[in-house]
Amino acid sequence: MRTQLSFPKLAEIQTELLAVLATDTQTAKGADVKPAPKLLTADPAVQAAAAAVLASGEFKAGANESVLLHAPAGLKAKRLLVVGLGKQSKVTVDSVRSAAGTAVRFTKPRGIRELVFALPEAAELPAAPSTRAAVEGALVGDFDPDTYRSDRKDQSVQSFTLAAPSSADKAALEATFAEGVIIGDSQNFTRELVNEPGNKLTPTILGQRAAKMATEVGLGWEVHSTEKLHELKMGAFWSVSQGSEEPPALIVLRYEPEGVKDGPVLGLVGKGITFDSGGISLKPGDNMEKMKYDMAGGAAMIGTMRAIALLKPRVRVIGVVCAAENMPDGKAQKPGDVQIAMSGKSIEIINTDAEGRLVLADGLSYAKQLGATHLIDAATLTGACVVALGMINAGAFSNDDEIFGKFNAALATSGEKFWRLPLGDEYAEMIKSDIGDIKNTGGRWGGASTAAEFLKVFAEDTPWIHLDIAGLAWVEDSKPYIAKGPSGVGVRSILEWVRSY
Repeated sequence: MRTQLSFPKLAEIQTELLAVLATDTQTAKGADVKPAPKLLTADPAVQAAAAAVLASGEFKAGANESVLLHAPAGLKAKRLLVVGLGKQSKVTVDSVRSAAGTAVRFTKPRGIRELVFALPEAAELPAAPSTRAAVEGALVGDFDPDTYRSDRKDQSVQSFTLAAPSSADKAALEATFAEGVIIGDSQNFTRELVNEPGNKLTPTILGQRAAKMATEVGLGWEVHSTEKLHELKMGAFWSVSQGSEEPPALIVLRYEPEGVKDGPVLGLVGKGITFDSGGISLKPGDNMEKMKYDMAGGAAMIGTMRAIALLKPRVRVIGVVCAAENMPDGKAQKPGDVQIAMSGKSIEIINTDAEGRLVLADGLSYAKQLGATHLIDAATLTGACVVALGMINAGAFSNDDEIFGKFNAALATSGEKFWRLPLGDEYAEMIKSDIGDIKNTGGRWGGASTAAEFLKVFAEDTPWIHLDIAGLAWVEDSKPYIAKGPSGVGVRSILEWVRSY
């Protein structure tokens, strides 16, 4: 999709579709109170063209609600689309992101190939962050997961123009627009990886895709396999991959900004299980096909590294993705086995389907060995986190309030939803093993926290954040602003956390 930023008069734009935003300004409560939609543009011609439908009560300006007007009077645009942001008191910049995605997804199936999206004019929606959010939302909205359909019809919006007021700070908006393009494309790159089936994206192929991307954007990279795992004594990582015919891949991406020789080194560690059968502790057959998404944490780190390379923050970053298949072969590890991690810790295997924490254990240790002073990991780790938070928030854990404070502050920009969950000695007790140091599951109760406590053993005293994205990495049903399928969650938040340094 071609993207551009312009500063025209909305009434003079010749386009197939002009989209403008509206909010519901009604603040009173009660059954008889009617919504009061208000357009977020000062253009009098657009105001006049939409006046009748706004007054009719047909359109309430609810979040991502839309109404289409054909041949709007006084405008050169062939169609006018009004997209709601919801109650004015609750509107945020993230509302603009969703509305832009809604406008694109409204446009796609109607054979309309160009869209002009008017930047909202409202005090509560600053122009620069709204510009970035709008282009991010548009790019995310344009993605569809039908990669392998033989009758696939290309319904992409070919041209997206963000129309800003002529009075705006053009240099500031151009900068944030360019950022939005990079971030939106990087999130979609992540989604492309997660969308691939296990036979098309083995650990080896994931390594190849990461290396190709790294070469294109100027990252340093290495991709290792079985021999390196044995050399590093990554017994936890290797134990997951030993039951598969597909070899594992240890993917390392490096960002070294010119002139930065000291300060923190941020380690981004991702779970890259390209297919998870559960191993000997085999998963139920229902919905197992979705287990191709079990590398979403690793994909998020690869996509984030792409954005970092292009946005060039002045901080060193190392990405480590541990990619493997978890399969129930005769060589696979068994419940009751004991594995020795890279750190030297012994792990009793209680359930072979608790494999993500095993690869992350060695990934965290390796990131520290490579020089990381601060760690963040992302993984589709536990169903328990989805039970706790639903598909509304992803889980977050940390051993350090300062590092988590930076991440939490980043959410205001990213628009993603993470909720901090507890760690503690009581959870640590639940993963103590009788035969070894720790066991890889603490049982049913508190499963998200015991999994995080397991990872904390390998983060040790290094400031660390763990993101359990199991509930948000896959969109179960299409929404007005995003297609069903991979979401790319985590890319925006991890990026903003990196940039905070």
